[in-house]
Amino acid sequence: MSGGAAAGAALLALVLAAAGEAASVLRNGGYEGLLAAVHPRVPEDDRLVIRLQEMITEASSYLFSATEGRVYFRSVKILIPPTWKEKSYEKPKHETYEKADVIVAAPYWKHGDDPYTLQHEACGKMGKYIHFTPNFLVNDYMTDIYGSRGRTFVHEWAHLRWGVFDEYDNDRPFYVTGQNQVKVTRCPSDLTGIYVCEKNSCTDGSCVINKLTGLFKEGCAFIPQRNQTAVSSIMYMQSLSSVVEFCNEHNHNKEAPNLQNRMCDYRSTWEVIKNSTDFENDMPLTSNSLITPPSFSLLQKRDRVICLVLDVSKTIAGGNWISRLHQAAELYLLQVVEENAYVGIVTFSDKGEIKTHVHQIVSYEARKQLASYLPTALGEKRANVCAGLRLACEVIRKKEGHLYGSEIILVTGGQDSSTGKCFSEVINGGSVIHTITVGSSAAKEIEHFSKETGGFKFFVPERLDFSDLLDVFTGIVSRSGDTFHQSVQIESAGESVAEYRQLRRTVTIDSTVGRETFFVATWQAAEPPEIILTDPIGRSYTTKDFELDSVFHVARLQIPGIAQTGDWTYTLINVHLAPQVLTMTVTSRAANSTLPTVSVKTYMSKDTTYYPSAMVVYVQVSQGFSPILGASVTAIISSENGDMVSLELLDNGAGSDIIKNDGIYSKYLFSFSGNGRHSLKVHIQANRTTVPQTAMPWSHAMYIPGYVENGKLKMNPSRPPAIKNNIQVRRGGFARIAVGESFTVSAVPIGPYIDVFPPCKIIDLDARMEDDKVILSWTAPGDDFDKGQAASYEIRTSETPLELRDSFYSATFVNASTLSPQHAGYTEIFVFKPEAFTTGNITVIYVAIRAVDEVFLRSELSNIAQAVMFIPPMAYPTSNLKFGVSTILLLFFLLLTAACLTVSTSLYLVKKKKKKALSENTAKLLQHKV
Repeated sequence: MSGGAAAGAALLALVLAAAGEAASVLRNGGYEGLLAAVHPRVPEDDRLVIRLQEMITEASSYLFSATEGRVYFRSVKILIPPTWKEKSYEKPKHETYEKADVIVAAPYWKHGDDPYTLQHEACGKMGKYIHFTPNFLVNDYMTDIYGSRGRTFVHEWAHLRWGVFDEYDNDRPFYVTGQNQVKVTRCPSDLTGIYVCEKNSCTDGSCVINKLTGLFKEGCAFIPQRNQTAVSSIMYMQSLSSVVEFCNEHNHNKEAPNLQNRMCDYRSTWEVIKNSTDFENDMPLTSNSLITPPSFSLLQKRDRVICLVLDVSKTIAGGNWISRLHQAAELYLLQVVEENAYVGIVTFSDKGEIKTHVHQIVSYEARKQLASYLPTALGEKRANVCAGLRLACEVIRKKEGHLYGSEIILVTGGQDSSTGKCFSEVINGGSVIHTITVGSSAAKEIEHFSKETGGFKFFVPERLDFSDLLDVFTGIVSRSGDTFHQSVQIESAGESVAEYRQLRRTVTIDSTVGRETFFVATWQAAEPPEIILTDPIGRSYTTKDFELDSVFHVARLQIPGIAQTGDWTYTLINVHLAPQVLTMTVTSRAANSTLPTVSVKTYMSKDTTYYPSAMVVYVQVSQGFSPILGASVTAIISSENGDMVSLELLDNGAGSDIIKNDGIYSKYLFSFSGNGRHSLKVHIQANRTTVPQTAMPWSHAMYIPGYVENGKLKMNPSRPPAIKNNIQVRRGGFARIAVGESFTVSAVPIGPYIDVFPPCKIIDLDARMEDDKVILSWTAPGDDFDKGQAASYEIRTSETPLELRDSFYSATFVNASTLSPQHAGYTEIFVFKPEAFTTGNITVIYVAIRAVDEVFLRSELSNIAQAVMFIPPMAYPTSNLKFGVSTILLLFFLLLTAACLTVSTSLYLVKKKKKKALSENTAKLLQHKV
């Protein structure tokens, strides 16, 4: 390695070591760079910014106290939407709405203002964002329901940053303790309050016990005392003024059937928090005088300024690289990039060239003019990435005077070991850099440009005959949060078609899209295929209706106005005398500015893995903030050598999917055909009526029904119900294509594999008692994680959950030899008669399971389920007692006498009450007359 290259590599390593992945970074006890963003559809209201500042300032000192002097908020950035008036705000660098820790946006389907955190991973893993509504921030009456905003922020921050869960449970608000008492699901168990019943299940306003379950009937609520002595817990009821701590290992309620116990193996929230990377080497500060209120920066991005940086070197494999590059970049310019954006174009091989400075996209003609500057021929053999990036910076500076908030789209597959020479200057300049690496030869450092600037990073395999590059360009959309202006990809199909054969598909245009709808076909031969396109009402379009480009082999048709909703059918017929690859891509935009489109977001649990460590693929399908259920979601993972793995993702609350019906579909990924970069593409299809989920599935602050204050009951307004008129129902289904960011796999062995993958953890084990039997149900895991079929199950029970967690094989054995595991994803049912753990009239049993595969690899311990059976006291004498006839007759006459006396007394009291009422009414009439 030359001296310059070595210096560049050293500089690159230094910068990467100093940089972090999270939006907010912890340094010396202070969180820096916490990002809060206001959604562009929120009406301008300066109070929102003021309240955000007040909330986080209050939260900082409360967080410092709650973490025993460990952490606080040092600096905060608030991203003002471009739809608000321009003021003297700072320019953002890499900050975007989609990357924010905290978002301010319209309510989740307008059914309430619960602050919540989107958590989609396991205990101890970071969430995606915290969502506050404008109503929560500006209306003070909300503090009676959720507590002060600063306290609520800390509750949600613990969800987001440390991956803990709520210590209450709306589905199971009460439980039966081992001491035969009905308790509130809470932590700790010594919070005081009263039980109040507001529904018809109450006879006299008091809560009623269900004799079958031993729990209160529906309608019973726990109303806390406003003044408490309990100091915890923030994850249960932070609204109480005495609560200043998280539950810890000493006061944690291990019996409560809440999500914290289920997801975190009965560890307290403070145990999980202390185990996070934030506290690995952090010692508590000695005094709160060392912390200062957080500083705030207000940022606003106006224009979107983009520069394409395209590699035209001859180092990229495949003779048709320029054709594919031109097709994809043209699609981006004509169909994807948003109106009013500014775009410039730079190419590079051994040297860079400015093809055009920025032009604003104000019309379709402006888009076509930009596309005319795209490269048409290859350059030299060597790739010089830095030359292209430096020219892109020059192009952007000419327009803006700076690089802050601009975007660079770097497409390269060339071998270039000198990227370290410009790495520091480029990432510190202020541009967000999106990278598209092509093939296995691209420099390994390219993705670091994206990682350090918050840009997208995509990978395209060397099989340039398919639509991979087209799909990647459709994924580079604005991350402002406003989906109305974003392009939506509906279809991506491609295959090798034999001579005089056809590619025929049906694609669904749903009611949320239809504006600026394009059908784009590509081919390889000299002549285009025969194209037939039929809309849902039978209107046909043929090849002559498409705009043809015979040089770059593209046929494009824009549907006038709003495309007809329903199923469109297209047919591509190969009229060439040899097989060729034919592709079809369909994009559209939102049909209505007031109705959000069905959108798709993809996540990987990590961007680098080392075999045999598994990854998880996540796909979130939603309309606005409402999860979409019942969709068919398929992920296609491609390696550098072009091998593909197909996964069906599920939203069933089992395996990798921690919450059922939250619109986040997931699957374990553990089988890899080789090392290196991998790409992700997702197909989403729904062929029936789909109703958005209206429940609140995610971690959120408790809606407090009321308080007892100075002996008086003060109730808050009831939680507002979902507004049914605002819930859109889509008939006929929908289709979407989404491209995920690339990830890297290392240490995959060569040759035959040995089985190193155990069954996945069972996370939905449920137990209930019926008569004297326990009925268990759970979702079957696989032989390898959630794939295949396990060989057997190990089931054990205990009187305490901790024995199962800490000493599973010391707990009571349950014979499950008759249970043959089903295929992964199916529901298992198992019934057994346990040993009696009876005290008083209640039986409480804890159960846990491990799955075992054919080579005796065992899963992690399942969630620990609790079964409770209420045994009502016997109303009649038991069979072992002997009573004579005289005794029975005596008891009968005694009961009859008591009944007669009761009736006589009641009649006397009624007559007396009527006589008194008559006297009082007479007196009132007399007084009125006087």
